Amino acid sequence: MNDVHISAVSKQLPPFTRKTKDILPYVDKWLVGQEERFRRKVIKIFEGAAVDIRYGIMDIDEVFKETSFEEKNSIYAEQVKLLGKNALQKALRNADWKADSIDYIITVSCTGIMIPSLDAYLVNELDMAQDIVRLPVTEMGCAAGVSGLIYANDFLKSNRGKRAAVIAVESPTATFQLNDHSMANMVSAAIFGDGAACVLLSSEENAQGPKIIGGEMYHFKDATHLMGFELTNSGLKMILDPSVPAKIAEHFPDIIHPFLERHGSSIEEVEHLIFHPGGRKIVQTVEELFGSMGKNIDDTRETLRLYGNMSSATVLYVLERFMDKDISAGEKGLMLSFGPGFSAQRILLEW
Repeated sequence: MNDVHISAVSKQLPPFTRKTKDILPYVDKWLVGQEERFRRKVIKIFEGAAVDIRYGIMDIDEVFKETSFEEKNSIYAEQVKLLGKNALQKALRNADWKADSIDYIITVSCTGIMIPSLDAYLVNELDMAQDIVRLPVTEMGCAAGVSGLIYANDFLKSNRGKRAAVIAVESPTATFQLNDHSMANMVSAAIFGDGAACVLLSSEENAQGPKIIGGEMYHFKDATHLMGFELTNSGLKMILDPSVPAKIAEHFPDIIHPFLERHGSSIEEVEHLIFHPGGRKIVQTVEELFGSMGKNIDDTRETLRLYGNMSSATVLYVLERFMDKDISAGEKGLMLSFGPGFSAQRILLEW
């Protein structure tokens, strides 16, 4: 069977940025007319979200402006093309690859709607191969960054000497609902930010970078209500059940241990945890679970602090931090993310 390696990871940030403390006056103004106790609670959610700064495809005045789904989605489509192109070009430079050498392109995004999908535009913009295999992934939410890597790994394992690109571009900012005062919208507004990332993978004989030992998905039965979007006339309305951290904790042993055992490993042998920072509560829950095993997710917490939750792209930002580290040959890393379905996606890496 072919070995698949992660050859390069890049990130691309949108043009606008604000510190959370500078967003609070906008939040306060947004909640004018709401009950005072509710306003104080929402401000506390923002202050306690463990996100210091975030980036966006539009300026904050545009975010808090009354606009239609069509207007927000139009900004999303324009910016996604730009961010995706820049992320892919940066990764190609890092790997010293030509755009037309890519055999398989996967684009993931759940925060807007584009048909044709992003990958079609990238094929044209970068003059990629005419026989390139395209796979756009939309409905897997925060888990899709790892999902994309699993699909790329499966393709490359079956095809020796090939190259794949996974590009995740997300703008939760474009889904912000100005007239939705539900707690799900408050929490998502407090934790989410925009961003893009690209991962290049190879099944070539001389491929460098961490090797993918295995990748699998885990489905939570009867849990479709936990997370997702409801498509409304005003756009994509967040569904976020407060029981998500507890559900993760309940399933955690079944998600981690059998997967590692199937690939000839164990949590004791995993030195590096590359976990998607879904939000402060999920990070705390997973940190406690891994902490009891003597592991830390410091890079996950730091990624949340610096960028917020950028949906599918975020775990790739965590991965990039590990790609920049001096990791010894033979050391293992576990990638883990959760998303709508409800599902957990995992990948075992070896340096």
